[in-house]
Amino acid sequence: MKIFYSEAHRQHNPPFEVFDGGQREPYFENPDRMDKILAALRKTDWAEIAEPSDFGLDPILAVHDAGYINFFASAWTEWLATAPEGQTPSDKSAILPATFALRRTPRIPKSFLGRAGYYMMDLSAAIVEGTYQAALASAHCALSGAKYIARTGRPQVAIAHSDDTSRRSNNSPVAFALCRPPGHHAGKDYCAGYCFINNAAVAANWLSSRGKVAVLDIDYHAGNGTQDIFYDRADVLTISIHGDPDFEYPHFIGFADETGTGAGLGFHHNFPLPLGTGDAAYLAALDKALELITVYRPSFVVVSAGMDIYNGDPLGKFKVSRDAIREIGKRIASLNLPTVIVMEGGYANAELGENVKTLIGQLK
Repeated sequence: MKIFYSEAHRQHNPPFEVFDGGQREPYFENPDRMDKILAALRKTDWAEIAEPSDFGLDPILAVHDAGYINFFASAWTEWLATAPEGQTPSDKSAILPATFALRRTPRIPKSFLGRAGYYMMDLSAAIVEGTYQAALASAHCALSGAKYIARTGRPQVAIAHSDDTSRRSNNSPVAFALCRPPGHHAGKDYCAGYCFINNAAVAANWLSSRGKVAVLDIDYHAGNGTQDIFYDRADVLTISIHGDPDFEYPHFIGFADETGTGAGLGFHHNFPLPLGTGDAAYLAALDKALELITVYRPSFVVVSAGMDIYNGDPLGKFKVSRDAIREIGKRIASLNLPTVIVMEGGYANAELGENVKTLIGQLK
C-alpha cells in the first residue's frame, strides 16, 4: 500500500492545551502518535512510505476561505509582534486566544487577537511557529493519496451488508495519507480540535472534478468541518459516525437531523451514537453508512480514519475493539472503490500503531 507521510509534522508540537474548566494538559495530538504508527507499519511487508508532492495552495484555497488561510500563514509572526514591552518572543509559546466569536455577524476584527478568536474555535487548536508548514505538508499527503487513487476509472460497486459472508477485498487502488495535524474539525474559515486544514475535504474536493466522491468519517468525534465545507453540495456525499454531540465534542454540530441544505439536501448524514457504544452497534451504523455510499455510486471514497473509537482511548467514550476495527476495514474494502484513507484522531498511543495497521491492512 502506498503511504504518504512527511516529517514536517514534527514542526507542530504545542507544549500544552487547555481542557474544560481551564485545566492545562500536555498536548494529546503529539508527534509520538506518528512514531507509533510508523513503527507498526515498518514491521509489515506491504507498507510503501513515500514523501508527498507539493500541490501549492490552490487546492487548499478551493476549500478554505482565503482570509482564514492568510491569517493562519502569518499568525505566528503577528503573535510575536504583540508581545508587551519587556517580554521576549519565547514567552509566547502558543497562540490561544481568550475570546471567541459567536459568529452572529460576519464582521472580522482588525486586531490580531480579535482575528484569532474569529478564526479559532477552541483551545485545542494551538498554533506554534511550525504549525502552518506542518499543516500544509499534511494536506499535501492527502492530496498525494487522492492523486494516486485517481489513476484508474470507476469499478463496479459491491454492496456491503452485515450478513454478507462473501466480502470482496478492495482490488481498486488504495492509499493511506498519514496526516498530522489531522483535519476533519477544520471548517471553511476556522481551525478547531487539533485541525487547521481539512485534509480529507481538500482531497475530496480535488477528486470531485474527476467524479462523485463519498467521504466516510469514522473518527469518534463528529466531522463538523467536513460537514461545514460540503453541506450545500451534491457532488460529495458526507457521512459521519460519531459520539452524540449532546454529550461529546464538538457539541454544536453532528445531529441526525442535519442532512444538508440547498443542492446538498439529503447528501449529508450523521450517525450520532450513545456513550459506551460497542462493536455490534458501531458496525450496524457502519453498514447503514455503506449502504448510503452504495446507492450514491461514487467514483471515489475518502475515509477520515480516527482511531479514537477504540476502547480505552483517553479522548473517546466508545468501547470498540480491535477485532471490530479489523471488521470496519473489511467492510470498507468491500465497496471495491478507489479509496484514500486520511489519518484523523486516536490518542491511545501505545495501541495506535496496531490499530491503524489493523484497519488499513484490510484494504491493501
